[in-house]
Amino acid sequence: MASTADFKNGMCFMFKGEIYSIVSFLHVKPGKGPAFVRTKLKNVKTGRVIENTFNSGVKVDDVRVERRPYQFLYRDEMGLNVMNNETFEQISIPAEMVENNDLMKEGQIIEIQFHAEEEIPLTAEMPDKVELTVTSTIEGEKGNTASSTALKPATLETGAEVMVPMFINEGDVIKVSTSDRSYSERVKQ
Repeated sequence: MASTADFKNGMCFMFKGEIYSIVSFLHVKPGKGPAFVRTKLKNVKTGRVIENTFNSGVKVDDVRVERRPYQFLYRDEMGLNVMNNETFEQISIPAEMVENNDLMKEGQIIEIQFHAEEEIPLTAEMPDKVELTVTSTIEGEKGNTASSTALKPATLETGAEVMVPMFINEGDVIKVSTSDRSYSERVKQ
């Protein structure tokens, strides 16, 4: 058990039957009345952020959460199969747990957050940017290839489709942002 005096950013605890992480907090001591703590909490599973006020000294049930790197192996009807590189333990997680999982290729490292006592995977995150090869795209129009504002669709080696500038050709390796699926840059080879 922890109290509001133990609050710090990133701390996880049970609140209303769910695991929440503290995004920010502020101890307030008004001139009249008891002290309290104003917090912004993020639901670990859904990512939803809420605001809540706790009376000073309230006890909360803290939860130990661990982040571990896992390597993506393959996908099947069970979901995404990943392996811990230290213990070589393989687990399967639901594909919905990883946002934009169609940008993942075999060997990709992802971070999985676990409830440490129960060994339950809570969330999984890809790196900010991934490098992928363009397998098919249309040819850029003559005179329209110098500008990076004109975009065209491209299919990547994982089968995902993203919009890329006109100067990108088949076989080019590009960096793609995993948060919004946007083109970032062409990788020099």
